[in-house]
Amino acid sequence: MINIYTTDSNRDFIELKELQPGCWIDVVNPSYEELEDVSNKTNTDLDLLTKLLDDEELPRIEEGDNATLIVVDTPYITDTRYKHKYNTDPLGIIINNDGYFITISLKKQALLNDFKNNRVKNFDIKKKTKFVIQILLRVAGIYQKELTSINNYINKKEKTLYKSTNNKELIDLLNIEKTLVYFSTSLKANDVVLEKLSKGNVLPLYEDDTDLMEDAMIENKQAIEMANIYREILTSMTDTYATIISNNLNDVMKFLAGITIVFSIPTMVASFIGMNVPLGKIGSSSVSFILIIVFSFVLSIIIALILKKKNML
Repeated sequence: MINIYTTDSNRDFIELKELQPGCWIDVVNPSYEELEDVSNKTNTDLDLLTKLLDDEELPRIEEGDNATLIVVDTPYITDTRYKHKYNTDPLGIIINNDGYFITISLKKQALLNDFKNNRVKNFDIKKKTKFVIQILLRVAGIYQKELTSINNYINKKEKTLYKSTNNKELIDLLNIEKTLVYFSTSLKANDVVLEKLSKGNVLPLYEDDTDLMEDAMIENKQAIEMANIYREILTSMTDTYATIISNNLNDVMKFLAGITIVFSIPTMVASFIGMNVPLGKIGSSSVSFILIIVFSFVLSIIIALILKKKNML
């Protein structure tokens, strides 16, 4: 899918039907033929465009004959059945020397909707360097937002795990731990891209861009710290609660074993008395059944108290 946008003199966002110099070309999950068409119309190296068809493409900066490619990783949900099960996906940004600005990704990037819906302050497609930095700032912001949500979810799970005896909650935490690994790795790679851009050798940095670049770098570094801290906390929690779940299960089994022993007492008494053995006066008494029941009940209570004292019930 290919969409084309531009901004007018009042910085109002406009969607176009045909390419024009200085426009923004947003390409989502393209076919090879679509990339060939974009390459021919914008005079962009086809090899730069097709690299983004690989979902394992790493964040980096690459310069072609007539364009510069910037690749960063963005988060996306891989499985809606689990909360916060994320992976990362490459987003390619190509700045063409003829004035075209191209974004390419295999999945729809929600962060770009902020630009399309005029929710980004001082956004102007014609200011290519600023546009790139604004995208990178939005990427870092999305990581921070998801990391905060993950931390809140971990805190809620903490209460559940105290009483848990199954592995579901533990599996949820393991999925989150995997997510934090992906986030940490991608954020560090994005940080390398930001460092290169901050030197001004790849794209010209203007006076207004310097502060914005610093903000993007700070936000990204904060996201890296958040991911590392939450990962360490989660690793410690996973080990601790694996032990807690095992102990909870042991307590349940211990209780069930104790209850089984207590309830087996009446059965044992009834089994012995049911044999063909003389019971004397008790056997001929009209209240013998009640006496046997009371005896079984008292014996069960004594056994239960002994087990309770030994912390086995």
